[in-house]
Amino acid sequence: MTHAPLTGTDLPSVRTPPPGPESLRLAGELAAYESPNVTYLAPDFPVFWAEARGANVRDVDGNVYVDLTAAFAVAAAGHAHPRIVEAIRAQAGRLVHGMGDVHPPDVKVDVLRALAEVAPRGLRRSILASSGAEAVEAALKTAAVATGKPRVLAFHGGYHGLTYGALSVSSREDFRAPFAAQLGIYAVFAPYPYAYRSPFGTDPDEVCAATLRYVEYLLDTPGTASEGVGAILVEPVQGRGGDVVPPAGFLPGLRRICDERELLLIFDEVYTGFGRTGRWFACEHWGVVPDVMVVGKALTGGFPFAACIGTDRVMEAWPRSRGEAIHTSTFLGNPLGCAAALASIAVLRDERLVERSAALGADLQRRLAEMTAGHPRVGEVRGLGMMIGMEMVRDRATREPAPELAGRVVVQALRRGLLLLGGGIHGNVLSFSPPFVITEGQLDAALDIIAAILRDLP
Repeated sequence: MTHAPLTGTDLPSVRTPPPGPESLRLAGELAAYESPNVTYLAPDFPVFWAEARGANVRDVDGNVYVDLTAAFAVAAAGHAHPRIVEAIRAQAGRLVHGMGDVHPPDVKVDVLRALAEVAPRGLRRSILASSGAEAVEAALKTAAVATGKPRVLAFHGGYHGLTYGALSVSSREDFRAPFAAQLGIYAVFAPYPYAYRSPFGTDPDEVCAATLRYVEYLLDTPGTASEGVGAILVEPVQGRGGDVVPPAGFLPGLRRICDERELLLIFDEVYTGFGRTGRWFACEHWGVVPDVMVVGKALTGGFPFAACIGTDRVMEAWPRSRGEAIHTSTFLGNPLGCAAALASIAVLRDERLVERSAALGADLQRRLAEMTAGHPRVGEVRGLGMMIGMEMVRDRATREPAPELAGRVVVQALRRGLLLLGGGIHGNVLSFSPPFVITEGQLDAALDIIAAILRDLP
């Protein structure tokens, strides 16, 4: 079956109720060959993608969707941006693979320079990686060599990846429990200042102050299991934890705590980096610069690539390579990833997409809040830039999470041509992270669909 080319600005067009017959056929075949822990399969989920452009995705049954996920916040510049695609294609014609820690590709130097130029001041030295989790583990190793202390203070609701090192500093017990016996005791956890669900109350300033006091208590009191902590690891805005924006004093408070105790401050900006919150990096909203920052996802717009970026002082703690690097990988500095990253950074800058994320995201958040004001099943709408969460509850007064309602909205949206994700520690937060190139017409159509779905909720 032939289809009209995707423009990237198309409105939803559902030809076959999703998942259609071809998606269902592929789901059956996938179940026969893929480990069952990977892809969620149900009669009404998922659809299989065939192509994507801009803010559109087409599935294998010909349905066209408006993407409100940017494929886990990766496609910030839009799916298949022509400049990024061409950069990968041109690089593939010259050099597909190099020897990143022995005979590096020339483009590796270009991407290291570009990262130093775009990162917050003072962050100049990078370790390249193939995934966010790998970059997080590079940051954990950096903290260990720089401080001589093996442990990290992290936060409830934090998500840093599922490889063992990254998993050890992520607080989701559903992810950790099957492997608890194999995880090292690297992390001690404190509550994130999630004012809507904080044990310290609901006033953001009071929650912030109490959270910082608790962090200080953990660090300063013998017997709190925090001995040997050399760094604090935090998402400036929690992503998978539910699009949680901290109170204004939180990151500055962590910076103060680290400076007073000579700890490293590590920001995981894999999700929030490269414009997702309306600034190049989320930490810029609060004027706080970490010692180490981890980036990925929108760095390339789709190619597996990430980086751990630190200050000269911190990164100089690593021993110089004598021919055997003590942290490296076969694909470190992969030329295709380097080319994609250079193109993605250039597109975000030249097309002023970070500024568009700020403006369009503020408008989207305002409209969602107005649309759901007084709705008995919507507890809160929050966010920064194109990173917005809608908290679904059974009752606004009790704030009891309603993950089944969030799941229902996701499935109903899919049936009407919208790609939407659920998240949050209770699975009850609808996460909006569209490509920055989404049009106002596409957002209008998406909001109309979501409003209709919400009207029909029990």
